[in-house]
Amino acid sequence: MADEYSDDDGDCIHGKASLPHGSGSAIDVLGDSGQTQLVTSGHSSALPPSPRETRAEPDLPRIQRAVREILSAIGENPDREGLQETPARVARMFAELTAGLRCDPARHLERVFPEQYDELVLVKDISFNSMCEHHLLPFMGVAHIGYLPRGKVVGLSKLARIVDEISHQPQVQERMTQQIADLMQSVLDPKGVIVVLEATHTCMTIRGIRKPGSLTITSAVRGLFKTNQASRAEVMSLMK
Repeated sequence: MADEYSDDDGDCIHGKASLPHGSGSAIDVLGDSGQTQLVTSGHSSALPPSPRETRAEPDLPRIQRAVREILSAIGENPDREGLQETPARVARMFAELTAGLRCDPARHLERVFPEQYDELVLVKDISFNSMCEHHLLPFMGVAHIGYLPRGKVVGLSKLARIVDEISHQPQVQERMTQQIADLMQSVLDPKGVIVVLEATHTCMTIRGIRKPGSLTITSAVRGLFKTNQASRAEVMSLMK
């Protein structure tokens, strides 16, 4: 679990080459008071889009035309000096923020190391930013990922890489949490997986209900963490 497990095998989020690759969950309920509640549910199937699917490159000229149309529709002049380069900037921004659509995060978990270690591996406070698919506004926060190895471990940096790639696409936090857990479970086959995401959603802090300071928490548990309440309680206490 040291640095020797953290080799760089390509990162399509930060501009490096990407190599193509040939559920219990919890959903938050945020009341009108802005206080966060955590509600655990069972496994959910059908989580489109799959993190193992990859998409074509974005059509930047088409995005630019759409941005010009939006600027005109709100009463702005897209040809005035301050906005002339805005469509191109926004197109590049969308390409960057949706780069995860063109990645296969599973590749980061394919190189493993045999270790007779069967206790908890926990990586906390993995920062991420994503895009709410309902309003195309950012949400950002931290991910905590824990797993119980079954005779093999993966480089610690790989957990951060899969968070980056799954987050860089239009998302909802509930699905993102499930996708990370399901990917860990299906590729690594550990004894158990637990994923907790904590995030602030600008779609409810700068518009609509406008509740700054609200925090959304979601969790997904698999394997032993789902069936053994004591094990789940132990790892949840370490995530605080």
